[in-house]
Order: sequence, then structure tokens, then C-alpha cells
Amino acid sequence: MESMSKVRMSPRPTCGRRIVAGKRPRPDDSKNCVRKLLKREISRAGNWSFNRTNSQEKFRNFHLQEEFDTHDPKAHQFLKLPFLKKRSRIVEIVAARDTVFALTHSGICAAFSRDTNKRICFLNISADEVIRSLFYNKNNDSLITVSVYASDNFSSLKCRTTPIEYIRRGQPGAGFSLFESESLRWPGFVEFDDVNGKVLTYSAQDRIYKVFDLKNYTMLYSISDEHVQEIKISPGIMLLIFDRAQSHVPLKILSIEDGSVLKAFNHLLHRNKKVDFIEQFNEKLLVKQENENLQILDVRNSQMTEVSRTEFMTPSAFIFLYENQLFLTFRNRTVAVWNFRGELVTSFEDHLLWYPDCNTNNIYITSEQDLIISYCKAHPDNSAEEVGSINISNILTGKCLAKIRADDPSVGVSPRTRSNSSNIRSSVQEALEDVTALFYDEERNEIYTGNRHGLVHVWSN
Repeated sequence: MESMSKVRMSPRPTCGRRIVAGKRPRPDDSKNCVRKLLKREISRAGNWSFNRTNSQEKFRNFHLQEEFDTHDPKAHQFLKLPFLKKRSRIVEIVAARDTVFALTHSGICAAFSRDTNKRICFLNISADEVIRSLFYNKNNDSLITVSVYASDNFSSLKCRTTPIEYIRRGQPGAGFSLFESESLRWPGFVEFDDVNGKVLTYSAQDRIYKVFDLKNYTMLYSISDEHVQEIKISPGIMLLIFDRAQSHVPLKILSIEDGSVLKAFNHLLHRNKKVDFIEQFNEKLLVKQENENLQILDVRNSQMTEVSRTEFMTPSAFIFLYENQLFLTFRNRTVAVWNFRGELVTSFEDHLLWYPDCNTNNIYITSEQDLIISYCKAHPDNSAEEVGSINISNILTGKCLAKIRADDPSVGVSPRTRSNSSNIRSSVQEALEDVTALFYDEERNEIYTGNRHGLVHVWSN
């Protein structure tokens, strides 16, 4: 899943993320009738029955294949900070080129090889480094780490990029620093936008936003306006949200490539009511105020669609599906799919999230944007259950295609793994307890989960 990750500056090693499912390029075949007919005949929509069967087969007979541990008392002896030496839950998992990266809440990041099933190295190259977030830059096959340091009193974000190949060789210090000219102190942030291939930084000290090229990290342009409250990014454009007036909020839409203003306008608001959210999706602007209807504005022609506040309640998180022109909402453990006419497209039949607050590190959307993989309640009717399940559901139909759960007799430790020397010390039930991070490697067809003990488990068939 292509993503957008924002890391804000704060003293403790936690991070917020905004996830955006990216758009895949498609050929321009609109004028070729033969191609259009062929596309219709072989499209995913036209072969739903086949694709559903294929997806079910892909996730059938998943077993626990391997276990990695991010905690190593001997390796952590050189660390200065006491909390880095303790076991800590996994908060983020990223995989690239058969290498699995696991970041703990305390700030330790470990790299593991799926070729050898051994830990390669730790990415903390300083004794006082606390890694806050990871980002895989597919443009140059490198891993970007965002860190804070005790020597700096954890006051500013520092970014470093390291080629995956060097990490695979056990040389995490072979990378180089990024954005050294920027003062990323609180409330500054850095945001990596995989969809547009851009990086957005905000220096709170100077009140300047800067846009960099994700391919070579050169600065493209800057935005200096002390009245900008927030910037939202979507394919090709940026939405600038300014300080609200009593009855409206000023907005600007900029080209993501050069920062030129494409449109400037005011959106009317109800007086004395707080704004729950303002989101931009291509030409659609979504605005929701407290106890008011959802407004969907087409900024091209000012056409407005309203969705009743009883039908659409403020979600805790969004995921935009650019390929399907839809968006997911998360609220009270439930997931729903909407279109931009304000219509509910899908409600999931068996996809009740384990955590009440939407932890997007426990959710994965496939690149085809047809499947959602999440850590869920294994038995939604059992409020007392202590072990969750990994659920794979179809986004367009809401059907549950597969579940990896502890009480399924077909799910166990892989027979191949049992016959060889293995790192696995956990049972299936223990591996599915308190899952705190999840990632799906689409090339290897493997699911990686991390838990509160700092362990990473590999699930595959």
C-alpha cells in the first residue's frame, strides 16, 4: 500500500500516521474499442468469482512460519537510555527486498533477513538515538528513519536515509542525513508522500513549509504564511487550510509540483461550531462540523452534496482509495466504505477491529485496493475474548475471505519449521495475543505481526 506518513515533533517516541492508498498508472485505452472490450472481459470486476476464489486460496492454510525478537540484552548494553534496554511493543513493521524492519515503542529498530531468518542488525547507530518512524523509499530503494536524540533533549526530528543493500550487509551507518538545514522542533513535522513522490517539512521556528523531491531530496519550493493552519496532500495537489474566520474558512488549492495556486476560495461555516475535519480528495472537499451534516463540495463547479449527520458520524480515521474513487472510515472498531456521492458502499460482515481507537499500523490495504487485512475480534460476540484474529476481507463486498485465528485447528506452527532449527518459542495463541503492528508482503504472500513483547511473527502458506 502506497502511503503518506506524517511524523510530528513531540518529546516521547510516538507518532501519528495518515495513510493514503496510492493510484496505479493505467494505459490510455479510451479510444481503442478492442482494448475496451478486452478490458471489460478481463477486468477484476468482471471476474469477481474467480478473484474471490483466488484470494481465498492465497490465504488458505496459513501457518506460523518464523519468529523474530527485537530484544537483545547483549546488543543493547551500549545504549545510554534505560527504556531502550527494556522489552517494548512493536509499533511499526516495514518489509522491502526480503528484509523485515520492526520498530518498537521505545525506539529500537531491528532488521531481519527472510533469506536466513536471522537478525541482520539494529538501525540505532547512536547510543542515545530513539527512532520514531520508518519510511521505505521505493524511488531509490532506501529506508528513511526519523529519530530524536537524548543529547538534543528529544527536541527535534532528524532524518537519515540508508540504502537497503547496505542494511542487508549489516552496515546501518552507511547512510546519510536528510534535511539538515531544517529546524524540525515541536510543533514541526516531516511528511513523506509516496503518492506524489514528495516530502513536506514544517519548521515551526520559521513558520515555513518546504516541499522536497523524494527521488533526490532536492528542495522544490517553500510556503511561508503564518496563517496556514494545516496542509493536506492528495494526488497532484495540496490543500492549504487557513485560520478560520467566524463564518468561513479560507482555503487554497496548490499544484504539488511547483506550488502554484490553482484555486482560492472561502468555505462557509456554521458560526460557533467547531470543525471536526476538512479533507481533500482530488476535486472533492469533505467538511464536517460538530453535530452538522457532512458536506462534499466539488471545487470545480461548487456543487454541494450533504450527508445526514445521523448517517455519517465523524470517524477517527480515513483511508482514501484513489484507484476505486472511494474512502474508508473507521469508527468504534467498525470499518465502512463510502463513495463521493455520500453513499455507503460497504459494511463489513466480519471485520470488527480489536482496538477501539483506529491504529492504522494494524491495518493493511493491498495495492489493488481490493483487500483489507486487519487485527480483529476473532469472535465479535464474545467481549471477553483475550486473543484476536487476522481477518482478510474484500473491500467492495465486505465479505470475509479468510481468518487466521488461534482456535482454528488448521492453523498451527508450520511442519517445515518444526522439522528444522527454529526461532519460534510462541504458540499460535501467544502470537495472536496483543498484536500491535501488522504488515503484508504482497510479493512473498506473507503477513508479519508484532506484539507487545517485541516479537515479530511470520504467517504464510
